[in-house]
Amino acid sequence: MKYSYTKKLDINFDQVVTKTKEELTKEGFGVLTEIDVKKTMKTKLGLDYDNYIILGACNPEFADKALQIEKEIGLLLPCNVIIYEKDISVFVSVILPTVAMNIVQNSTLNSIAVTVEEKLKKVIDELGSL
Repeated sequence: MKYSYTKKLDINFDQVVTKTKEELTKEGFGVLTEIDVKKTMKTKLGLDYDNYIILGACNPEFADKALQIEKEIGLLLPCNVIIYEKDISVFVSVILPTVAMNIVQNSTLNSIAVTVEEKLKKVIDELGSL
């Protein structure tokens, strides 16, 4: 099952992180969490990782709508966006909310998931045009 939308980009990692945050803001998302996996793995386990960041993105308007419908939906929030290096390439990827929300099997939530997914895909597509 495909659960992400991913693009390979030809700009450096730090630029992708910055531009991703900017594009998320344009689509009404805030970044609630930022996890530096490379740093965490080094600190906690002494392991060397390539650059890898997890951004927890939230659009408050849509989060509110989803929470009004289904209180337990908070278990699936926020929407994760990952930026990572593999070999010499940089990738950015977002969760597909329609897939994640499908486990809840609530048709009212599905329309929200579709809208949020469109916005997240737009973020990634805008990055692809850099």
